[in-house]
Amino acid sequence: MITLPFIAAMSATTAALMASITVLTLACFLGFELISKVPPTLHTPLMSGANAISGITIVGALVAANAKLEGGDASVAALLGFLALVLATINVVGGFMVTGRMLEMFKGKKGDK
Repeated sequence: MITLPFIAAMSATTAALMASITVLTLACFLGFELISKVPPTLHTPLMSGANAISGITIVGALVAANAKLEGGDASVAALLGFLALVLATINVVGGFMVTGRMLEMFKGKKGDK
C-alpha cells in the first residue's frame, strides 16, 4: 500500500474526513458535467428515476438519526439525522410533484385525439 507522508501524519478521523470531502467535491463536478450534457427532452425521465433513487437518502437519514457520534453527543447525531430526513423528504416529494406536472404537459388537451 502506498502512503503519502501528509496522510501518514493525519489521524484516522482526519484522513476519513479528507477522503469524504474529496469524494464530495469530485461528485459535484461530475454531476454538474453530466447534467449539463443532457438534452431537455430527457430531463423528465431522468428526473423521475432520480427522484425514486433519492428515496435512498431517506433511508440514510433514518440511519443517521439513530446513530451515535463516535465520542460525541447522541442528541447532535439525532438532530442532524432529523434535519437530513426533513430535507430528503422535501426533495423527494417536490421532485415527484415537478415530474407529475411535466408529464401532464405531454398529455395534451382533453379535446385532442
